Amino acid sequence: MHVARTICLLLLLAVTGAAEPPAGFTPLFNGRDLAGWRGRPHLDPAKDAEGTAAERAARQAEWDADLASHWKVENGVIVSDGHGVFLTTDRDYADFELSLEWMFSGPCGDSGVYLRGNPQVQLWDPACERDFQHGNQKGSGGLWNNPAGSAGKDPLVKADRPVGEWNTTRIRIQGDRVTVVLNDQLVVDNQPLPNFFAKGQAALPERGPIQIQTHGAPMHVRDVFIRELADAQPGFEPLFNGRDLSGWQGATEGYVAVDGELRSKPGVGGNLLTVEEFGDFVLRFDFRLTPGANNGLAIRAPAHGNAAFDGIELQILDDGHAKYKDLQPWQAHGSVYGVVAAERGTCLEPAGEWNTEEVTVQGSRIRIVVNG
Repeated sequence: MHVARTICLLLLLAVTGAAEPPAGFTPLFNGRDLAGWRGRPHLDPAKDAEGTAAERAARQAEWDADLASHWKVENGVIVSDGHGVFLTTDRDYADFELSLEWMFSGPCGDSGVYLRGNPQVQLWDPACERDFQHGNQKGSGGLWNNPAGSAGKDPLVKADRPVGEWNTTRIRIQGDRVTVVLNDQLVVDNQPLPNFFAKGQAALPERGPIQIQTHGAPMHVRDVFIRELADAQPGFEPLFNGRDLSGWQGATEGYVAVDGELRSKPGVGGNLLTVEEFGDFVLRFDFRLTPGANNGLAIRAPAHGNAAFDGIELQILDDGHAKYKDLQPWQAHGSVYGVVAAERGTCLEPAGEWNTEEVTVQGSRIRIVVNG
């Protein structure tokens, strides 16, 4: 009979500042720069995952250079010239509520918000005669890429403010269902968003990035906030509330909650353990590493003592870094440290980018899945 012990999370993450969010929300835009965002064009998410880590990094560097040419921050506002790649979150998201303000500075504006990398909640100028053929006169907020005649493709009401004025949009996605509120008016009421890149062949991805589209016209964006839904994954309960270290013990002085993320303080860190104890479980979490970072997820760990050796450590390591060229097989990312070697491959994203991991523990059996 095994003893259920605490889960210990040791992650080394960068610390940045943040704007003050509404209650329950965290900022996606810090008001100063585009930290937390990257460039990516209109692209099938499956294509984004193709190639080796080096090939993906080179492709991303090219997109980021393009982003820097067409997107900037001025006086706390994101400004796009209407060209180039889309503004894309570093992180992938599942179910969430998104709030943002946007404005077109001139006539015939045309943009949109991609959800989980899929188009789109339409944003445009309903007075632009050029786009009457596409239905823009009905207003913004509709799921424009939905099939013709389907519910949600067109907004329920036209709620846009005139060009040159700010619009506030609230978007909720849960499963494949989307609700959109524009300027306090309901424009899409819990309608499905199909998988644009696999029409009729596959469901909408469970996770993916948020993207702000460019479509030839300058636009401004500000006050971008998100609230991830606690019930985004049925049967799961959050271990981290996104605001503080409630429910955690141990080296709490070495960690801080910022922007809905749990981050270790540079040079401090330590063993952070859940107050609650667990036996068999499934744990899902996102993590991001600095170059060369060496961390771990300790399970069945004692409240005191060595979390890795008195418990069981599941390795979290930037194992592609040059300083780890002589790693033992059981030291690679995803290994049960010192016991079972993980399969090596290209599953880890480059340092600085987000990864998703799922750990299943049942008795003495451990299953670890990284980035699918």
